[in-house]
Amino acid sequence: MTATPSEIPPLPVHTKLLYSLGSVANAVKQRGLATFLMVFYNQVVGLPPATVAGVLMMALVFDAFVDPLVGQISDNFRSKLGRRHPFMYAAALPVSVAYFLLWNPPGGWSDQAIVGWLVVCLLTVRLFDTFFELPSSALAPELTRNYDERTSLTSMRAFFTVIGGLGMTVAAYQYFLAENPDGSGGILAREGYFAYSVVASLLIFVVILVSTAGTQSRIPYLRAAPTRKITFKAMAREVAHTLNNRAFVIATLTGMFIAVAAGSKNGLEIYFALYFWELTQSQLALLATVGVAGSLGGVAVAPHVARALGKKHGAILMFSSALAVGIAPITLRLVGLMPANGTDLLFAILIGETFLNSGMAVATGVMLFAMVADVVEDAEVKTGRRSEGLLLSADNLFKKVVSGLGVLIAGAVLTWVSFPEGARRGEVSPEILQNMGLIYLPVVTFLYGMGIVCLSLFNIDKAKHEENLRKLDEAGARAEEAGLAEEAGYGTLSGGAPPATSKA
Repeated sequence: MTATPSEIPPLPVHTKLLYSLGSVANAVKQRGLATFLMVFYNQVVGLPPATVAGVLMMALVFDAFVDPLVGQISDNFRSKLGRRHPFMYAAALPVSVAYFLLWNPPGGWSDQAIVGWLVVCLLTVRLFDTFFELPSSALAPELTRNYDERTSLTSMRAFFTVIGGLGMTVAAYQYFLAENPDGSGGILAREGYFAYSVVASLLIFVVILVSTAGTQSRIPYLRAAPTRKITFKAMAREVAHTLNNRAFVIATLTGMFIAVAAGSKNGLEIYFALYFWELTQSQLALLATVGVAGSLGGVAVAPHVARALGKKHGAILMFSSALAVGIAPITLRLVGLMPANGTDLLFAILIGETFLNSGMAVATGVMLFAMVADVVEDAEVKTGRRSEGLLLSADNLFKKVVSGLGVLIAGAVLTWVSFPEGARRGEVSPEILQNMGLIYLPVVTFLYGMGIVCLSLFNIDKAKHEENLRKLDEAGARAEEAGLAEEAGYGTLSGGAPPATSKA
């Protein structure tokens, strides 16, 4: 079958929706790990925070190095279901079962045995989540080549990320881990995690299958893997050649700084909420709901900001504003300008901060992902190979390696300030809480600030993206005219175009 870009039918709305739905699976998993795993294994199960942080970092590093392997294999995998879908289908059952077991460690085991359980379950979740999330993400540049449509598709995917991740968090606070009127239960009680894990695991399983099946009709229009044999040495050479791209390096550095800061923030977020601000679980649930509303606003705004300012400048504006808003409450508390805990005014300020920060952070993420997707054609112009999986997995590798450092920082902060085990709201020393804030603020400000500086150097705008598409189309036309389309794979559905820079 021969198909040029003009012959590929438009992407139907229902396919966009089902593709985007897939982000719910990763969002449920990611928000659960970021919000509850540290406090569950530290305050509920009883492991030291440094131990939990160390396991989380190890899992992230493991996951990071698995990503490029899965990405490169899926770029070159041949099957009747194309390059991506076999991996996506294979992920559904293992990741769901492992996620359930993660929240249900056996009772009566020693700390060493529980650590082993945590390691095995977490590595399994990370591995098979990669089997779905990475190929699914790699489909985005293949589903549409249009510069603005990519931002819209990414926004739709972010919409479901918000609904899935924050929505499940709200459900956890309000139902599965709800606090009883007498103060019992809540996120510090073990019994609620069983129902949470059952529902979350079933949701992950169903979403993966539905989303994968929902994009299967587009397989005939996706790139097929090239027909070739490749040695490990040649594969390593191709990886190095593909990743030697300025825009990719800049986008990756930006993501690395963000990942470290986000890892630190996520690891400490629940501690600030419960102990620094002394919020009740009903208040936490309301803040999560506000976060959903703000994030949906960010999803809606992102395409308009990107069209008006360009993806890079729009992301810088949203990123800088999110940082300023995000650090403001803790900064004001440390200098004595925030209302007292338990007051309506304090909670109103936190609601405003959550709404604005969530919206601007999600808008930034939408534009950053769309920018990385635009690197795909830029790299193809230079290498002649279509390597969505490799580029996205390598981007994930660096971010996950350093995000492990962020988790380690969170654990180190808790250890450094001697945060007590089994702590109750309102019973932690003010000195400990103040020290936690004093360490947290400069760390996240520096890391997010460096991310903004790196982002300012990104060099692919709409004009350059369209020029890359023109070069690739011309290269494909030349190859087809010369009778090389089947071998080169451009103009057919079997691979990538020859390097456009060789004649363009």
